[in-house]
Amino acid sequence: MFPLSIASAIIDEALAEARRRAFQPLAVAVLDAGGHLVAYKREDGAGIVRFDIAFGKAWGSLGMGFGSRELSQRAAKNPTFITTLTSISGGRMVPSPGGVLIRDADGHVLGAVGISGDVGDNDEICALAGIEKAGLFSST
Repeated sequence: MFPLSIASAIIDEALAEARRRAFQPLAVAVLDAGGHLVAYKREDGAGIVRFDIAFGKAWGSLGMGFGSRELSQRAAKNPTFITTLTSISGGRMVPSPGGVLIRDADGHVLGAVGISGDVGDNDEICALAGIEKAGLFSST
């Protein structure tokens, strides 16, 4: 189980980091280890498809066991495989940075955060900031 209070803290810090850096408006989704949505926020001005992208980044990270940055790198090397993964997952995998696994101190996966709204690198910066502020560990 992933506590709502921690998911909310991750989201709030991720959004605060985005504002400190003047990034584009973001959407942030936190999923538990089973891929279920725990919490979500979308800033004013973030597009309506941003939920699906943020969710897909987090869900894809959980599904593959590594962050969406790695998924993006693998997509560049083997696009056919990633297309197949996207198809069999019902379109839930988004191979772009911004999906980060959330781990405990022992390295166990607790869930994932996915962010969409700016370029993938900036989305990932905010995800990492949120996880760190919550006192947890990340895996990109």
